[in-house]
Amino acid sequence: MNAQTAARQTPAPQTASLPHAKPESIGLSTARLQRMSDAFKREIDKGTLPGATVMVARRGQIGWFDAIGRQSPAGSAPMAHDTIFRIFSMTKPIVSVGIMMLLEDGHFLLGDPVAKFIPEFAGQKVGVEYNGRLDLVPLRRPMTIQDLLRHTSGLTYDHTGNGLVQQLYQQSRLRSRKITNAEHATILAGLPLVCQPGAEWNYSRSTDILGRIIEVVSGRSFGAFLTERILAPLQMTETAFHTGEANAGRLAEPFPTDPWNGDQVQLFDMLEKPAMESGGGGLLSTTMDYARFCQMLLNGGSLDGIRIIGRKTLELMASDHLGPTVKVDSPLMPAGHSFGLGFAVRTHQGMAPFPGSLGQYFWSGMAGTFFFIDPAEHLFTVFMMQGPGQREYIRSMLRDLVYAAVE
Repeated sequence: MNAQTAARQTPAPQTASLPHAKPESIGLSTARLQRMSDAFKREIDKGTLPGATVMVARRGQIGWFDAIGRQSPAGSAPMAHDTIFRIFSMTKPIVSVGIMMLLEDGHFLLGDPVAKFIPEFAGQKVGVEYNGRLDLVPLRRPMTIQDLLRHTSGLTYDHTGNGLVQQLYQQSRLRSRKITNAEHATILAGLPLVCQPGAEWNYSRSTDILGRIIEVVSGRSFGAFLTERILAPLQMTETAFHTGEANAGRLAEPFPTDPWNGDQVQLFDMLEKPAMESGGGGLLSTTMDYARFCQMLLNGGSLDGIRIIGRKTLELMASDHLGPTVKVDSPLMPAGHSFGLGFAVRTHQGMAPFPGSLGQYFWSGMAGTFFFIDPAEHLFTVFMMQGPGQREYIRSMLRDLVYAAVE
């Protein structure tokens, strides 16, 4: 039985699917898609991946959906179409759509200061390293909602470097899943920024703060807002900040020691309900659930007759918001790309060491999950695994393999 036939016969339980088609009928090559699955199977056979799922859809239909390897290195259960994954930073695009829905409702402007909604941010300073110490200097301008969406807020992550500001992050309780979104925002507001707002692109906890702003503006818990406005309308029934014990046999797990870099791997417990509903990286999902989100994006903001976000709003999100003035120095931003409002965006046909189309947008998660939307080819891809150390290599390989199959 080939992969796409298996997918048709084994839809994820209680989860809405998407229509399937023979690859050739939607401009994809069955033989080349099989080579893609074979390439990932080789990695699994070499012991470099525990298991993975890969879906390729075009023109509104799924042409390939394969589950390869095992769910967990410690178990014998095969990877399945309905396996549950920690999607980490693939949470960010969902949250970014959520905040833009509130913008469409007229609650704020992109240029509004963050302190308007979280007053603690009014007193922030920028930490400037000088002779091994941290000098605190005033802001030249306030941090805005647009800065949070495009990661130019001056916030950072404790794991993307070891500067003096990041050391303060490391010494704080920011990583705790036992603090609330409000407590997290207060801690973050009490720490210095790593640069002036708008000056540099720094991947950061900005999207966690967007989650807190959603709570303040909507008057709901963050999780309740996401469910009511995005997840339930899209029938993403398996996407949440934790899952129940009944799903314990469906969870994807990584190698305890990463085979690529030797690091010890410890990911959060998917069965534990966190106090902190992290907009930056807290959601779990399945391949089909996330595919429904992707199809909504590819459709210009609607799915099955339900509009989630306006077409022109989504166009704004999937555009270059950095331009030539914002400093970008990060391995997370490939050559020939920029960043929009919640997604990386391809701005040049060349430069990047992998194929794509102008206007393609995407993001990924630190444990190996990845998606991209290609409006020019009417195509999206969702890839799921739990393998932190090999994620960059696999993302590039996936692009090579998917685009090789486009007729």
